[in-house]
Amino acid sequence: MLRLLLSAAVALVLPTPMGRPAAAQTAPAPADFRARPPESEVIYFVLPDRFENGDPANDRGGLSGDRLSTGFDPTDKAFYHGGDLKGLTARLDYIQGLGATALWVGPIFKNKPVQGPPGQESAGYHGYWITDFTQVDPHFGSNAEFRALVEAAHARGMKVYMDIVVNHTADVIHYAEVPAGSPPYRDKAAFPFSRRGGLAGPAINPGFAGDADPAPANWAKLTDPSFAYTPVVDPAEARIKVPAWLNEPRFYHNRGDSTWQGESAQYGDFSGLDDLATEDPRVVAGFIAIFGRWIDEFAVDGFRIDTAKHVDPAFWRAFVPAMQARARARGLPNFHIFGEVATGEYDPALLAGWTRNAGLPAVLDFAFQHAIVAALSGKGNGELARLYDDDALYAGGAAAALRLPTFVSNHDGGRLPALLRQAAPGLGDDDLLARQRLGHAMLLTLRGVPVIYAGDEQGMVGRGGDQLSRQDMFASRVALYNADPLLGTRRTTATASFDPAHPLYREWAELARLRRRTPALQAGRTVVRAGGDRPGLFAVSRFDPGTGREVVLAFNTATAAVSAPIEVAVASTGFASLAGTCPTAPTAPGTLTLTLPALGYAICRAAGQ
Repeated sequence: MLRLLLSAAVALVLPTPMGRPAAAQTAPAPADFRARPPESEVIYFVLPDRFENGDPANDRGGLSGDRLSTGFDPTDKAFYHGGDLKGLTARLDYIQGLGATALWVGPIFKNKPVQGPPGQESAGYHGYWITDFTQVDPHFGSNAEFRALVEAAHARGMKVYMDIVVNHTADVIHYAEVPAGSPPYRDKAAFPFSRRGGLAGPAINPGFAGDADPAPANWAKLTDPSFAYTPVVDPAEARIKVPAWLNEPRFYHNRGDSTWQGESAQYGDFSGLDDLATEDPRVVAGFIAIFGRWIDEFAVDGFRIDTAKHVDPAFWRAFVPAMQARARARGLPNFHIFGEVATGEYDPALLAGWTRNAGLPAVLDFAFQHAIVAALSGKGNGELARLYDDDALYAGGAAAALRLPTFVSNHDGGRLPALLRQAAPGLGDDDLLARQRLGHAMLLTLRGVPVIYAGDEQGMVGRGGDQLSRQDMFASRVALYNADPLLGTRRTTATASFDPAHPLYREWAELARLRRRTPALQAGRTVVRAGGDRPGLFAVSRFDPGTGREVVLAFNTATAAVSAPIEVAVASTGFASLAGTCPTAPTAPGTLTLTLPALGYAICRAAGQ
């Protein structure tokens, strides 16, 4: 099947090359930064529009008119603010100074500037309303400026991960039956591919066997996309998508809005966004061509995949090996692919299912985030203690779990302090600051690949998710953002937030350095020493994969000091403090007594092994 898909990709290639041919590039030397495995990285995640404005000339994306035409309004949290790739490139010193070794850049592809019903419009500043998958959105700059960013990062030994989307495009397709508003989802049983407008409608698509038959010859028989709704496209937008095949309604599900339940989670439009039929081999081949070219031309080091769980799992089983092969051919032996499988609860089984059923090499670890929020909001450490047993669920087990990107804040669900305030109303700024410190100490030392969300290191809190957690790093003109106090400083977002002297920035930079020079914190196996059975205390040992030396990580999630013995390896005959205060010797062979302040932590490396 993959051979057929790759052959079909010839007919779906990009209309023009994006830069220098891959043949002109040379493979990295063995000692190159690209030799680092994913678990050795510290990732910094940015939305380019909200990071730094390096070129005010592109603020309107080359468009003219008011904000509903250009998408630009730096006073409104729902519109473009002016951040771009030049600004991001100019701030690489700041990012690297924090200890980041990889940069995850929010989607940079050309977007539909403005969407939404009258009076409720917003802009594509976030990058997830794509119309052209072959070029950078002019609000962010150009393909050449993206190349400059990647090359500048690589010159520093930093990697660059692209945020990609295959589930949907911008909202261009509408339905004749529902000219306005949200069209209800119409399922496959009541509205089969073989009838127009429902079971009572006339027969269409003769010979098409539905998505039960993935063969290209079968899908070629799907010529009428009016099985559930009649798709309608404004003539002004009929050719807006690039590559051109994306303008064909037959490559979309056209079944109305997802309810996020059952089959609609895969076949429904994501809040009105045009949902691609990722079961169709022509769609698979088309995206292999699109994103393979970004690897070939720009030598990016990995993909974060948006809305991965809303895509046909068979798509990923074809796409992932194709991308890995392109990366290897480009001299990228450690290309990191991780999907977004969003969950609203502690559910590692759901996350792990997508590594087994869809073949995703890794997924963003929502279970880790949920466990951290529970622990730091007073709900106990039980989920944290269980997390490492549940690693057996992932394809590849605990070793594969080392490559799961972990996070405590993001641009969709919100920043950690805001989540804690929701979970434990009444927490003051000092309480949030202490928990922000502790949560990121866990993030930077426990298993997984830590992801720091831009702005957390400057004390940003926010009031919730989505637009409420997408503050500007450069001086903001959004009154709502500027009204929120920052943790650890008296400044607000009304002035630029790139202070390397901020206490959070300095502390996390040191923890990131500690992680880089301590192999156990990158690839060491985890043994839980204290979990939900001891209020406040959570402790694990991680073991150097080369020497076997033990590193004890101990955290106190309680608001009172804690002192307790924990089990350690008998061979660990003495300890040195890497962070916090550690005993120099075991209490008895195989026992270490730890004393931690309220919301404090310690990192202790064993000697004598």
